[in-house]
Amino acid sequence: MAAPDPPPELTVRVRLFAGLREAMGWAEQRLTTAIGTTPATLWPQLDPPDGEALPATVRVAINQQFADPATPLADGDELAFLPPISGG
Repeated sequence: MAAPDPPPELTVRVRLFAGLREAMGWAEQRLTTAIGTTPATLWPQLDPPDGEALPATVRVAINQQFADPATPLADGDELAFLPPISGG
């Protein structure tokens, strides 16, 4: 009997900016994850220091366009997490 097929996967480039980069200790990684993964469901896999859920103040961009954290990712996407930005 043949072994079952592995679950489908996709590879994304994850980028962190500013305070998120400093808090997590890295700026960019390539990650392989399951089809159907969203930025919100990927966030806990990044081992964030302040808990598991994506903070409401963190903005998400997919392929350099702001996106909803519930948007499904596609193979080859660039996913960026951006902390709140202040300034004048």
